[in-house]
Amino acid sequence: MSQETLNGINGIVQEVKSFSQESYRFLNRCTKPDRKEYIKIASSCAIGFAVMGAVGYFIKLVFIPINNIILSTN
Repeated sequence: MSQETLNGINGIVQEVKSFSQESYRFLNRCTKPDRKEYIKIASSCAIGFAVMGAVGYFIKLVFIPINNIILSTN
């Protein structure tokens, strides 16, 4: 193996090592959410799902008659 190849391999190994150290440091700083924070996040997600479902339902409700009108003229 040439010196250039070894330098490339060492660079890749160094990057992976650096990434793993930074990831380990990040995971150690993370904490679990407390009950209040968890309920806030869960309710926000539920509201988002409800809004997106309502929008999708409304769009479907509007376009079904339009689609029937378009298809019945043929």
